Order: sequence, then C-alpha cells, then structure tokens
Amino acid sequence: MKQPITGYHLDDQRHWVAELACGHFQHVRHDPPLVERPWVLGEAGRRSRLGTMLDCKKCDEGAPADRC
Repeated sequence: MKQPITGYHLDDQRHWVAELACGHFQHVRHDPPLVERPWVLGEAGRRSRLGTMLDCKKCDEGAPADRC
C-alpha cells in the first residue's frame, strides 16, 4: 500500500528513516552502488521528498505502527 512520507529521523546506526502517514517507518539509505538516494543526505533534499509515496509492506502485512 502506498503511503506518503511525513517526516524523518535517524536510527541508532545514524541511517535515515522515513516516517510514513500510516505510522510505519522505512529506511531511505543512500548506499551506492546498490541504492542511489543522494537526496537523503541533506535537509533540503529530505524536505523536498515529504509527501512522496512509498510502498509500505508493513501496511500490506497488517503490522502495528512503529515507535521511535
């Protein structure tokens, strides 16, 4: 199920995590060459992606909301 990004936080390993409207979290790592997400490295880039729809597999599975 597609859900919009509403915010971000860093996890314990300092990786960026998107907070979705449904209450689930999803990592949005920049990990070249496997994953290219240079926009996640700067505040302006992350802000520009607020509202972007991500596929939330946790919603598809009926998982409870995540917590920080």
